[in-house]
Amino acid sequence: MDSINWEINTIESILPEEFYNLVQTNKNHIEKTFPVTLSNCLDLEKTIAFIETNIEKEKNKAGYYFYLRNSETQQLMGYVCIKNIDYGISKCELAYFIDKHFEGKGIISKVVAQTIAFCFNDLKMNKVFICTSKINQASQQVALKNGFRQEGILREEFKNGAGILEDVVYFGLLKSDYDRNEK
Repeated sequence: MDSINWEINTIESILPEEFYNLVQTNKNHIEKTFPVTLSNCLDLEKTIAFIETNIEKEKNKAGYYFYLRNSETQQLMGYVCIKNIDYGISKCELAYFIDKHFEGKGIISKVVAQTIAFCFNDLKMNKVFICTSKINQASQQVALKNGFRQEGILREEFKNGAGILEDVVYFGLLKSDYDRNEK
């Protein structure tokens, strides 16, 4: 397995052109699982607006955005976001994708582990959840590898890039389970 050195960057350090290129390069790879991101990054102007909106969300603590960069080449190679934050019951959702050329190397699993720690330790969440398409086996493996439990199937919960309603697999991780696994 190739060892790739990577780093996590915040939203302020990302150039819109980089994110636009990452999305466009992976358009076929993410079209069924990230249709909102894809539709918000159809051109550079929309991508700039999308990033500006996400910067505002982060300032208002309504979302957090992290970007993976190859340490050696400085190439942007992935994205993780914390969204659907409900401070009333202390839960949030994770979503992520990695450039197709970096899949299967364990990178996204490690980044998700760091993001989970941020959710529980910094944001003080009680639950982190991940919703994946039934066809996205790789994302389901990332969830399981990080201690999430499959809690169910949400029927016709997600509209994919083709506009078709799909079932999603719902995974949850409680703070108490996380703490037990960390010991």
